[in-house]
Amino acid sequence: MTDVLALSTPHGPARAHCLLRPDAPVALVLGHGAGGSVTAPDLQAVTARVVEDGGSVVLVEQPYRVAGKRSAPRAPTLDAAWLAVLQTLRAGPLAGVPRLVCGGRSSGARVACRTATAVGADAVLCLAFPLQPPPRRSGPAPSRQPELDAAGVPVLVVQGESDRFGVPAPDPDRAREVVVVAGDHGLKRDVAGTAAIVAAWLARTVGPGA
Repeated sequence: MTDVLALSTPHGPARAHCLLRPDAPVALVLGHGAGGSVTAPDLQAVTARVVEDGGSVVLVEQPYRVAGKRSAPRAPTLDAAWLAVLQTLRAGPLAGVPRLVCGGRSSGARVACRTATAVGADAVLCLAFPLQPPPRRSGPAPSRQPELDAAGVPVLVVQGESDRFGVPAPDPDRAREVVVVAGDHGLKRDVAGTAAIVAAWLARTVGPGA
């Protein structure tokens, strides 16, 4: 059963879809893509697998999506809302959960990387990280590589081999793993396979004895 909570943030109410397991050893908090929603196939598949394995999952809708808008605000606004949501979750539904993993797909993955240290995440999951945005009229857009590098915790990136935003490189020194799968930025071709990759990474990164 999913509990849906309205959570206050500095930029309006967010919505948290909570699938909580008693005595869960890990909680996974995931955000959506810039113009997408928490119903994205990869988010749903990962959620189902983690809950099946005994973990708790919270899918977070940013305030702009709750308000019915499709265009995402700037990064500081997204980050501030995410920080407020995590503060409420950790003081309430996720209080006492031993390990916290934050993440999301595309824009949600970027938010999780930028805020990982601030929320006390043990690891970050990035589904379809948008590494290199399309060029602007004024020239190449800056890479989002610094956001990945600054996460400060173990990171898993699951990326489609033909993702139009490119594929990040793994970095053992930063405990960053990158798994390339068939498909594009949508990661729709094999969502069960993506979920299995995530489950295996969680087990060895934040599971018992990790």
